[in-house]
Amino acid sequence: MTFYESLYGAEQEEDTGDDYPAPADPDLFMESLARGTAAQSAELDQLILKRAENWRLERMPIVDRNILRMAIFEMKDLKTPPAVVIDEALELARRYSETDAVPFVNGVLDSVRKLILPETDVKPAAG
Repeated sequence: MTFYESLYGAEQEEDTGDDYPAPADPDLFMESLARGTAAQSAELDQLILKRAENWRLERMPIVDRNILRMAIFEMKDLKTPPAVVIDEALELARRYSETDAVPFVNGVLDSVRKLILPETDVKPAAG
């Protein structure tokens, strides 16, 4: 969960000006996930908007928006199997967001997966 906390802290710092300390012993996977997600946030947001019907990014909770961004980046650029990414994203949503976020995150990620990885045939995890 450290990778999420790092990305969340970066967005909070951007919004509020508060500085969040980096973990003492950073994980290389977490670093590449957080940095890659942050670097591609505009592109990732466009993919989210294509598949999150009737939602504006500003209306999405920061937690949900960052879970979606990270999961899409991980599927698209780190080539983690979509089923693994979606399951991890749903766990993050269960832990850090509201109950109704889980089916929302599941639906958006599966729809984006079909858009960016049409050759994969994955059944989305039960929300």
